Amino acid sequence: MELSTVWFVIIAILWTGYFVLEGFDFGVGMLLPVLGRGGDAETTEKRRRVLINTIGPVWDGNEVWVLTAGGATFAAFPHWYATMFSAFYLPLLLILVALIVRNLGFDYRGKRDDVRWRARWDAAIVVGSLVPALLWGVALTNVVRGLPIDGAKEFTGNLVTLLNPVSLLGGLVTLGLFLTHGALFVALKTDGPIRSDARDIATRTGVVTAVLAVALLGILGASGGDAASWVTTVLAALALVGALAANLRGREGWAFVGTFVTIAMAVATYFLLLFPDVMPSSTDAAWSLTTANASSTPYTLKIMTWVAVVFTPIVLLYQSWTYWVFRKRIGTQHIPAVASH
Repeated sequence: MELSTVWFVIIAILWTGYFVLEGFDFGVGMLLPVLGRGGDAETTEKRRRVLINTIGPVWDGNEVWVLTAGGATFAAFPHWYATMFSAFYLPLLLILVALIVRNLGFDYRGKRDDVRWRARWDAAIVVGSLVPALLWGVALTNVVRGLPIDGAKEFTGNLVTLLNPVSLLGGLVTLGLFLTHGALFVALKTDGPIRSDARDIATRTGVVTAVLAVALLGILGASGGDAASWVTTVLAALALVGALAANLRGREGWAFVGTFVTIAMAVATYFLLLFPDVMPSSTDAAWSLTTANASSTPYTLKIMTWVAVVFTPIVLLYQSWTYWVFRKRIGTQHIPAVASH
């Protein structure tokens, strides 16, 4: 196997890691005003602090995956990186701003004991979670379907080009998957009423998402799927059905594994539909960027491979250890009383 193909697979794995990990904390952030609603101000604040505490030790580590995926793309496929960032300049800028605002929300909401202060930062967390959850789906669906790219590897479309019905459907699917994934993570990590409420929401969002996902993957598969992509599509659908069934039986662990596999198989389907292209041209197939014409030199890829072999196990062990240390359930009984203004 050529090193360019190896790095295409590695980048696919990095995006998978990002979506299955950052996906659930996007979901938790979006669910903050829903699962965080209590009968009075103190209960509401306690519930919201529980939700934030479920992802508090891991959300910033989860974001490292997208940085690594972007860096790997820049180093392994510089032409892919340049064309993609040119095409998605505005969506990627919005995602970056949303992530910054979201992170500020986590850090600053507790800096002042004031209800309105916390409410504003909670809104920042919600919006900062929703925007990336939607726009990542729009962007990746556009990549798979193809974009207007000329012979100089330049994007020739505009913002309206990106906002087509199928890509917007892709955004709704990632939004729904992350909501379901996040609700199941909350159910897995909490006790009491929040756990029950999270399971109910996961069922409702999961059913809607399943319908949208089947439609999306069916459309994409019909236009360019092969046997491998259809296998991963079916596995994604079965995993989501299994997750919903496990959730109804109160098996949150298996339900979370189900949505984990669903997202992983959905991302695998996207990359299988894409290969050997990295950015198909809808203008002329001969102008498509591929793993061959968009990659770095063999020597660069060889050095990158050795670096990945050395450091990847270290990063995986460290992140696994973090999840293990903070594996226990929490509830409102673990949150001290707070004053309300």
